[in-house]
This record gives sequence, structure tokens and C-alpha cells, in this order.
Amino acid sequence: MAAKAPFHEVQRAVSLALDASFYRTVYDDIGPGVDALRHYLLQGWREGRDPAPWFSTRRYLEAHPDVAKAGGEPLHHYLTKGRSEGRAAFPSAHAARYFTVRARFGEAARWSAEALIAAPAAIRPAAQGFVHTPVTYEDRALAATEFDSAYYLGMNPDVAAAGTEPLEHFLIAGWREGRDPNPRFSVRDYLELYPDISQAGVNPFVHYLMAGRAEGRLPRQDLGFRYQILADLVPVETRVARAAAATAEAHLSRADRLSEALARRRGGRLHLTFSHDDYTANLGGVQLCLQREAARIGDLGRDHLHIYPLAPWPVIRAPGEAGALGVLWNGRAVGTYSAAAIAEALAGVKGASFAIHSMLGHSAEETLAILSAAGLKRGFFWLHDFASLCAGFHLLRDDVEDCAAPPPDSAACGICVYGPWRARHLAEHGKLFEALELTVVSPSQPTLDLWKAAAPHKAAAEVVLPHARLIRRGPAPAGEGPFRLAFAGMPAAHKGWPVFRELAIRFAGDPRYEFVHLGGRQIGGLPIDFRHVSVSAERPNAMQEAIAAVRADAVLVWPLCRETFSFTAYEAVAAGAAILTNPDSGNVAAFAAEGRHGRVLEGEAALTALFESGEALALSRAVRKPPLHELAFSAMTVDLLAPAQEAAA
Repeated sequence: MAAKAPFHEVQRAVSLALDASFYRTVYDDIGPGVDALRHYLLQGWREGRDPAPWFSTRRYLEAHPDVAKAGGEPLHHYLTKGRSEGRAAFPSAHAARYFTVRARFGEAARWSAEALIAAPAAIRPAAQGFVHTPVTYEDRALAATEFDSAYYLGMNPDVAAAGTEPLEHFLIAGWREGRDPNPRFSVRDYLELYPDISQAGVNPFVHYLMAGRAEGRLPRQDLGFRYQILADLVPVETRVARAAAATAEAHLSRADRLSEALARRRGGRLHLTFSHDDYTANLGGVQLCLQREAARIGDLGRDHLHIYPLAPWPVIRAPGEAGALGVLWNGRAVGTYSAAAIAEALAGVKGASFAIHSMLGHSAEETLAILSAAGLKRGFFWLHDFASLCAGFHLLRDDVEDCAAPPPDSAACGICVYGPWRARHLAEHGKLFEALELTVVSPSQPTLDLWKAAAPHKAAAEVVLPHARLIRRGPAPAGEGPFRLAFAGMPAAHKGWPVFRELAIRFAGDPRYEFVHLGGRQIGGLPIDFRHVSVSAERPNAMQEAIAAVRADAVLVWPLCRETFSFTAYEAVAAGAAILTNPDSGNVAAFAAEGRHGRVLEGEAALTALFESGEALALSRAVRKPPLHELAFSAMTVDLLAPAQEAAA
């Protein structure tokens, strides 16, 4: 007997297949303001209404009485079970009228991916001219020979979450959306390289397997992953508009709620911090730094107020741009407020301290008003990135090439997507440095040197405070078997994941090497061993322990941008692994070179040559005999607060 599924699962599956245009056209009694999906799920199917031209609710339930007896929504059953069980689906009695109405207005019916997948062949002639040519069994069989389901689902988590069969999704909708069938074939590249295939409207992967490969056509362009980054680059204006729209939807909490939270003081001096997001709900280096700072403040019995933009912003807000601010009080969310409400709640606070970790999404004027209300002028400004120099806070021209912060009026800024926004970041950050006495804190000397060379801001003082230090503790165990190269962290392009992926694919059959990914999300279908690793405040050494456990000989730390510190590099060395990096990696390159912790290679060609020649084997544990280290983590701003303040606490 068929069983009922939870409503949220039914809603998710049916939302992919329900044709809202059809539903509204044939059932015009539901009213223009009623959501078609919600109406169908709550009452429509029970009234015998059909969700799409190719599916008849009444006839499906009549043909399959076990489904009717179970009382479950029929379309969900068909999509998740019935289709694979070979059960018949039937076209709606309203299909012909619907297509006639659409044709009358010169419009084609819009069929979703799931609708096309599920549509019975028998009704396709009735929809001729409105649907794409159905996939043949020959095409399906040919594509299946080289289609990589694990890779497809790993690269497309939305498809995995929907429970759609991956090959079916690719053949019907995926290739039209630019999704790739395996790591060796690029749909976009193939269509760009061969306009005749694009104009023909055929599946490029099927064409390549059927004829293209024999004709000498390339499965992908050799332009590198940077080309794809440029192709996918979203204008800053669009990103700002999205952030503003998300902010506009925010609902502010009652101002007295914040005052009530602040009234429950632990005692001692209050510590204020500002950053780009909620450090308790997001993962990343800055978030881990704030977690450590907050933990130390708590250990001292002090109170901690953290302020962040409710919606993520790609830039600092300018005067007149509205913003809603989230507030954490001693690590707990206490609501969303305007800057004025926060300033009012802090009025009269005496002897507090503050640290600015990021101004993305904040307003300089609002931040100054909050600090003024608390009587604060002297504090700390952290260089976690270079947002105080440019909206492109990684200093990557168009997100692909290191720029080293040239003069704002340079030709280099004129051709960069972030160029028009640089003046805003310099001016708004300048307001902070003019009004406050800020000590600039850098986690590394190379970061501070670059900032001082490029920043027009005048700091009250400067200090280098690394996020962690290495403490030697003994020899590392020798490695066994092939040379093992690891990639640690999320598979992001700006962290070098495409470089690691291509290296793994290139040397997949080479018995000298193995490749392992240590991180929070797996990309399937690759010749890479995956181990799930998640660093948190409770498990700060999780990545170091994972690198040591797999006995990685080296870790590829290949960011496109200048890293201000890089926990990954320190974790790798602490675990006994060497570092492989590039000259544009900021503190990673400095750390690797100065401490003789690995190799700084000129580029991807040099990296490939290192493995091709076998020179990489000289970095193996067996050859290097590296030591293990402990990581002594900084308490961040707390390490810099005056001893007198700590005594007062």
C-alpha cells in the first residue's frame, strides 16, 4: 500500500512539475491572488483538478486504487514512485483546450524539467509545437556511457535535494541550464566553440559522444577556470540591489527588547564588535576569530555585544542606504534593530572597548553614532581582508587576478568591475579613521606592509598579531604508499579548488600519487578521496587532526587572492604536511618561504611540472621527516586590551 509522505516533501516535488499557467487557465475560479501550488495541494487535487496538461488526477487515482486508498496526493506519488514502477499517467481532459488558448495568443506552453521528464509519450503529439523534442532511448543510452551521476549531484545540490534522477534531469533540462555531465565535458564551452551545434538545438554532450569526438571536436575549451569566473561575474550593482531588497524585507524588533537584554549584565567592561555577518551561524576564518574573541571575553566575565548586517552586503553602505542590524548579546541573538535603536540602548555605557572586524554591510556614519553613544573613540580595526582599500576586498581584479591595490585613478581600476566602487570604500572607511583613534591589527607582516603602502588612512597605531603560533612537539609519523596531496576546506574557486581538481584528473592513473579532499562538502565523480571535516569553536583542531590522520605529504594552498593569514597553511604544517602555493597568495607564500615549510611555485604550469617530473616526491614525509606542532591560538582583540582594563574587569 502506498504511504503518505510529509507535506514539505510533497510540496517540493510537486512544485517542480505543477504548471501554474495551465492551472490558472483551466481553473479560472481560484482567483488571481491565490497561489496555484498551494491551492492544488490543499484542496485542488481532492476536487479532481489537474496540475499539468500531461497529468489527470482523477484518471491516475482510478487506475491505481492503492494510491487512492492511501489518501496521498497523486502527482507526488507518480513522480517519486509510480513512474519508476511503470505505472501509467494520463493527459488532462483540459490539455487540448489549454494548448488552443496558448496558441491563440501565439505563446508556447512552459514545461518544467520534471514535467518534460514525466510527460507520457502518448500526449506529446497533442502538445506538438509547445514542448522540446523528447529524448530518445538511443540518446539516453549513449549519454549514460559517460554520464557521471555522483559528479552531477555533487555539483548541483538543488537536483540532489529534489530527488530527481540525475541523467534524466541533465537530458531534459540540465544541459539547457549549462550543467555539465562529467568533469571532462563543458556544455557551455562546447556550444561556444561550435555555433552549428548551438543553432541546431541538440544536446551537446550527446552530439559529442555520437559524432563530435570522431570529428576532432574538443569537449571543453582550454581557457582555464578563470574564464568561467569572468563569465559568471555578477555586476556589483546587481549584488547591491539584491542586498538592498533583502534588507527592505527585514522586520525590526522592539527597541526595549535590546535594552532589556543589556540590563542583564554579567559585569565588567562591555566589549563591542562589528563584522559582516552572524559569526555563530556562518563558517569561515573571520567567524572562527570572532568565536575565539567572544569566548575569551566570556572567560573574563565580561559582556559582548556583536553587531552585523542582517542581509549580506558586498560593499560598505553609503549615506542614505537603509540597513537593518542584527545583534548578538553574549553569543545569543536578541533581535534586529536600526542603528539609532542600538545607539539609544548604549547611551551612558562607560569604559567599553570595541573592535571592527569588517564594515561590509555597515554604514560608517551609523557605526560612529553607535560608538559615540557608548563614549568610545579608541579601538581596534582588523585587517581580515582589504575592504578598507576597495570593494573588491580580496584585491582581485574582476575576481581572477591579483591587483596589489594600484592608485584609484589607475587604468587597472578603470577596467575592473570593482573600480567604480573603490572611491566609496576609501571615503567611508576614511570617515572612521578621521573620527576615531584606531589601532590597525594585522595577522601578518605582509598584509600590514601592503595596507600601509596603499591606504590613505592614518592609523593611531599598527600591530601584527598572528591568529596562531606553531609550537614544536615532536617528529611526525612517516607516510606510507603513494605521495598524498590534500586540499583542505570548501571547494571554492578563489581558494584554488579548480587547480586541485585538474591536478587530480590529470594524474588519476599515476600510481605515484593520491588526492584527498578534507572539507564540508563533497564534489562527487572525481578521482579524489573525500573526508568530511568541520572546524568549529568546539573542535578548533579538526582540520589539523584530519591532515595528520590521512598522513598528507603536502597540502595545496593555492588561493587566487592574497591571504592575510591562512589557518589552512598553519594547520598543514602543524600536521606534518608541506605547503604548495603560488606567489600571489600573500602570507601563505611568505610563511612557506620564510619557514621552509614548502614550495612557492610560479604558476599552475610549474605545479603540473612538479608532479609530472616526480620532483614533488621530494616533499614526501619519508624524505622530509617533518616535525609535528601544536597550534597556540590568539584570543584576538583581547590579547591587545590594556592590562589595566583586564584588571578592572
